[in-house]
This record gives sequence, C-alpha cells and structure tokens, in this order.
Amino acid sequence: MDVATTAVVLSVGVIVLLVGLMALGWRNRVRRQQEVPAPAGPPGDPGAPLYAAEGQYVVTTSGGDWLDRVTAHGLGNKATATAAVYPHGLLFDRSGAGEVYIPRKNLTGVRLERGIAGKFVEKDGLIVVSWVQDAHSFDTGFRTRYAADKTPLLSSISALIEDTDPLIHPTGKEVQ
Repeated sequence: MDVATTAVVLSVGVIVLLVGLMALGWRNRVRRQQEVPAPAGPPGDPGAPLYAAEGQYVVTTSGGDWLDRVTAHGLGNKATATAAVYPHGLLFDRSGAGEVYIPRKNLTGVRLERGIAGKFVEKDGLIVVSWVQDAHSFDTGFRTRYAADKTPLLSSISALIEDTDPLIHPTGKEVQ
C-alpha cells in the first residue's frame, strides 16, 4: 500500500473506533441513570396555555451540574419544541421526541444562563428550569426562537413557581 492509502485506512479506523467508544459511553450512561424516574405525563386535556413559546429544548442535566446530561427517557436529546406554561405545570412539546411535562408542584426555580451541556449562547440566552422528581433534581434548558419570547416565558414560569396568580399573563392582562 502506498502512503496515501495507509493514511486513509488509519484515519477511517480511528474514526470508527472513536464513534464506537462514544456509543459505548452513551449506553453506559443510560445504564447508570436507570434509577432516574420517567417524567410525569401531561394531563389528558391540558387546556389552554397561559403562555407558549417556540424554540429549542436543549437538554436536561442533573440539578446543579450543568455538564451531567441525563440520557434516561430521552431527556438528553435536543429537539425543536414549544414550551407551554399551564396553571398546572410546564410542558415541553418536542418534535420527534417525547413530551416532557413538569407538574407545578415539582418546579423549584427558573433562571437565565449562558450555557448547559452542549449548548452555549450569549449571556442569559437560555432559560434553565430547575425541578425535582422523587429524590432527583434536574435542570432543563430551553432557548426561545424569538428573543421577544424570552422575558414573558421566564415571567410565566416564575409566576407559576412563586405561586402567584397563574391566570395573570406576564403582560399584566388577565387570561380568560
């Protein structure tokens, strides 16, 4: 074999090895996270949302550890999504992946961040929702498609957590 052919074969071999090791690591992470409870399913008829915004569901990580992606139950998969705030909870309706519903009682905080496992944007570009289920705490990142949606979505989730009247839209208008 000539030098060029040898280099190509070695390069392809290294790439295959790296992809295999990444797949093995992902599989092992899924196994380690088997005790992570599946998110609650949304109510059968959730009703009309108080506020909804299009964007990207970035990832769910272990609470307080922005690099520890939760792979169990598809929570670690990025997807185009709509974040909808209801009086009873928060729903991430993901395209091509399962819905992630967080009941109101499980929400513990919301904040703006620069990044979370695998997604980094401008300062305060991501909405990160903190929540608990059973003995596990999680952080879920969401990036709104339109910058104008970020503040109202953040306000709606904050109102839900603070147990203020969730029927008041972030703009101050009462929702029918």
